[in-house]
Amino acid sequence: MTNNLMDLLQSQLSDNLVEKLSNQLGGADKEQTSIAANSVFSTLMTALAKNASNPEGAASLANALENDHDGGILDNVMDMLGANLNPQQSRAANGEGILKHVLGGKQSAAAEMVSKMSGLDSDKAASLMTMLAPIVMGSLGKAKKEQGFDPSSLSSFLGNSVKKTADQKPEMSLITQLLDRDGDGSAMDDIAGMGMKFLGSLFKKK
Repeated sequence: MTNNLMDLLQSQLSDNLVEKLSNQLGGADKEQTSIAANSVFSTLMTALAKNASNPEGAASLANALENDHDGGILDNVMDMLGANLNPQQSRAANGEGILKHVLGGKQSAAAEMVSKMSGLDSDKAASLMTMLAPIVMGSLGKAKKEQGFDPSSLSSFLGNSVKKTADQKPEMSLITQLLDRDGDGSAMDDIAGMGMKFLGSLFKKK
């Protein structure tokens, strides 16, 4: 069993899934979609770690995973993407609801960051975030179930996952900067200044 959530997430990102996501985005470029997916994974993982960094947040996340995200959705990812399930049908597949809880008011800024990192336009980046959010929660829920995480060990798992990913992806600091700031836009300027091509190369699957 892996001790890095990013490894679990990237194992879900098969060529078939990238193609499906690209089609769902209206025929988006597959390489851009793959880069964007990895940046979405990194962003949501970092946000989850931040939310679970205190006992109350960790307990809330553990409870949400226990009730709604046991990992079962990973068995039907392709069906989920094709069915466009609404929140009433399945909270596990409610990407919009997940993003609201995980990112709060930073959803638009996060989508803009994913857009700059990948080359997808911001609307497609936002749609991709909604599609991938259930996969992130499902993967984390599966890890919790298999490894028996309590709130404290869940928090440690997320924190260690972010640290290990940051060791390989220097741009993770920009994601942290975005999540820590109050929307002054400087993180966006930093991302644009580094250049999409450079960031994209770092986010490609190894």
